[in-house]
Amino acid sequence: MSRCMLALVNEGAAILDERIAQRASDIDAVYLLGYGFPAFRGGPMYYANTLGLREVIASMERFRERAGSDPAFWQPHRLLLELADTNGTFN
Repeated sequence: MSRCMLALVNEGAAILDERIAQRASDIDAVYLLGYGFPAFRGGPMYYANTLGLREVIASMERFRERAGSDPAFWQPHRLLLELADTNGTFN
């Protein structure tokens, strides 16, 4: 499950950075209400905040090391790196 969630988190960071969504909670709402994401999980961005963004990045780096054909897929998005560097969260 972690691999799927972290891919959603990374794409969510890109969506926020490109200002397609205004808030991380907007992304979570789309997953909860539009895609039937389990409500008790709170959405991918909420998951990232509870896990901790530094741990999200560390996990993505482990996935990138193991990636066969496309390790660039697991490159953390710039916004994710910036937030982790400043102990920020998706709000």
